[in-house]
Parts: sequence; C-alpha cells; structure tokens
Amino acid sequence: MSPSPVLLREDGPTGAVLGDLPSPYLADPATGLLHLPRFLAKIRKHLEGTLPRSYQRNFRKGFDRFLCLHLGVDPEEVVEAVREATAAGEGEEGVDRRLAALFPTDRRAPAWNRQVVQIGMSPEGQERIREILADMGVPDREDIRSFADLIELDEGRIPGFLPEPPAGRA
Repeated sequence: MSPSPVLLREDGPTGAVLGDLPSPYLADPATGLLHLPRFLAKIRKHLEGTLPRSYQRNFRKGFDRFLCLHLGVDPEEVVEAVREATAAGEGEEGVDRRLAALFPTDRRAPAWNRQVVQIGMSPEGQERIREILADMGVPDREDIRSFADLIELDEGRIPGFLPEPPAGRA
C-alpha cells in the first residue's frame, strides 16, 4: 500500500495542498539549484502514486520544465533517473550520481536561481498573480511578488492563507 500524501487541506481554491514538499526557495545540496529538491519530491510522490491531481496539473511543467530547459534535459529523463535509483535501492547518493551524469557540468546555478525568484515579476506575471490571489480569496496580498511566493503562501510557509488550526492543535 502506498503512503498517503501529507495534506494541509483536501480541497480549496488550488485543490489538494501538500504540506511536505520542499520550498521552491530551497537549494539542492549537490547542485545548488533552487526548486530541484521540490521537483525530486514530486517525482517520488508520482512514482508512489500519491501526487494529488492538483499537483499533477503542473508536474513536469511550470518550474519543473523551466528547470529542465535551463539544464538542457527532458523532465522525463529526471523522472527516469529517480525511478532507476529508487528501484536499485541506491538512495539519495544514487539519485545524486545519476543526476550528475545527466546534468551538464556547468549547471549555471546562480543564473537559474535568479530566474526562479523572479518568475512572475513581469507586468503580465503580476497581473496573473493578482488573478490567482483573487481566486484564493486574498486579493490584497501585496507581499506576494512571484510564483514561488504563491507556492509558499498556498502551502502555508507564508502565513495568512491557510485556515488557522483548531484551538489546541498546531
């Protein structure tokens, strides 16, 4: 039986929300690339069959695809590397080894990391962020400036969107 995903809430404006995915602002220790730990965590959930539909919509798209475009690899190659390392029982070291073989030597981490934190800061992006915030019921959030910020808000790492836990529960 597959483990169930950790949900912050079952349904909301964005659908099911996982509470255990890494932040897009977290850098991978082996490569220095932001978002990579998140993509790898989503791959693992996908392989387990526990990635909710609300996340499948952008799985291997959005930030995942942009990261792979930056690296010059196909998202499916990253999925396959994780699948093979997992099947072989190689652990994180095996995933890191397979990704090192797949990714270019010059990963240009600073350029990618700058891009991640700025996605959504164009005038068009800001308009889309305002639309999403309105759909989420928090249209006046001026502190949400990028799509990574939206993820942080949606998943509860930036306070003010998720309902407060009942008294006595944290």
